[in-house]
Amino acid sequence: MKTLKVSIVTPDGPVYDSNVEMVSTKAQSGELGILPGHIPMVAPLQIGAVRLKNGNNTELVAVSGGFLEVRPEQVTILAQSAEKEESIDIERAKEAKSRAESRIQSNQADIDQVRAELALRRAVNRINVYEHRF
Repeated sequence: MKTLKVSIVTPDGPVYDSNVEMVSTKAQSGELGILPGHIPMVAPLQIGAVRLKNGNNTELVAVSGGFLEVRPEQVTILAQSAEKEESIDIERAKEAKSRAESRIQSNQADIDQVRAELALRRAVNRINVYEHRF
C-alpha cells in the first residue's frame, strides 16, 4: 500500500517522523483525512489529535495548534507543541485541567478567561489522546 512521509515538528524539535497510510486531524476549517496523492494545501490546525494510521495500527499525537502542509507524498505539521500518546504525563495533564477549570470558575477580573479556556482545551486534548478517546 502507498504511504505518506509524515513529520511533526515543534520549536523544541522533531516529535514524529515516519511513513503512514493515512493522516487524520482537525484543521480550522474542519476534519481532514489525507491519503497519498492528496492535493497540495496548507491549513491552520486546531487543538486536537493527529491520527496516524498504518494498517490496523493507529498512533495518536496531541497537538496544540500550528500548521499542516500537505504535498502528494509528504505531510509536515509545524505545531506549537506536540506529544505522542506514550510521552504524555497524565497526572500533569489532569492537574493542568483542574487548574484551568478553577481559573474559569473563579471569574476574577485579573484572570484571562480566553487563556484559561485554551489551557483547558490543551489539557483535555492530552487526556483524550492518552486515553484513546477519539
